[in-house]
Amino acid sequence: MRYSSPPDPKAFSEQVYAWVRQIPPGRVATYGQIALLIPPPAGVNADEYRRTGAIWVGGAMANAPEDVPWQRVINSQGKISLRPGLGPAAQRNLLEQEGVSFDAKDRVDLKRFGWDPHQADADQPSLF
Repeated sequence: MRYSSPPDPKAFSEQVYAWVRQIPPGRVATYGQIALLIPPPAGVNADEYRRTGAIWVGGAMANAPEDVPWQRVINSQGKISLRPGLGPAAQRNLLEQEGVSFDAKDRVDLKRFGWDPHQADADQPSLF
């Protein structure tokens, strides 16, 4: 792997935050889904980006500003990830307040709560 982080981390993070700000309450997206919405940075080939994009999104989300609904981004298994300075209960509580539920294995049903950025309706079916 040539890049352990995006060539321009600030520009990449701003693209991540712009997409995450569009996720409506009660919906979630995965790190990989957000990465697929952002084209590979200049100089990064598509295959390399597919391998690293979700990790880069995770790095951006770990440092998200307060106006970014960070709780709405989860992993591809439907599980929450640790955020610096907060335990997993914080993200779960925020999502539950928005109406997102978890199963017995602490997973979100991505088919039910997944966000489709190409549909405007909040009650949309998801891509998952």
